[in-house]
Amino acid sequence: MTPTVTTYGRTTYLSVTGLGEPGGGEHAAAVQALYTVAAALGVTPGPLEGQWWVEDERPGLQVPRDQWRWHVLLPLADAPHEGALERAATNTRAACRAVDRVRLATVTEGECVELLHEGPFSEEHLSLKVMEEFMAEHGLTVDGPHHEVYLTAFDDPAPRTLLRQPVRRA
Repeated sequence: MTPTVTTYGRTTYLSVTGLGEPGGGEHAAAVQALYTVAAALGVTPGPLEGQWWVEDERPGLQVPRDQWRWHVLLPLADAPHEGALERAATNTRAACRAVDRVRLATVTEGECVELLHEGPFSEEHLSLKVMEEFMAEHGLTVDGPHHEVYLTAFDDPAPRTLLRQPVRRA
């Protein structure tokens, strides 16, 4: 389990921003809204992603999960044409009220430390510790919200999550 340093340029996403526990009601509604809008747009998105942070001086994993902030993201190969996102929301609102929260977002993370976590989310802290040690050894510090790419479904018995942390030189 060795982290790598990778650089990411500009990526376009469908995005919903929220507050609360991963897998909780607000989070689940946001995920449903993203997939509903993507289907209405007729696009095949990449894997579900999430950016996570806390507005607290404590380390993130010490903050109650209902206080976690997030962007749930679906990467797009191309940005939708002007007005397409609004039409998709209008056409799907009856099926999923949260579609009105879907926005188009562009993210440029730059240099990142990454590590593939294989196992349950409850053990992610072990992989994050490996990443923190790697960053310290290489003179890197956090430069943006923690980012996860979900390579398997949340209920997969053998989950795989790409952990990504934007960094800068300390």
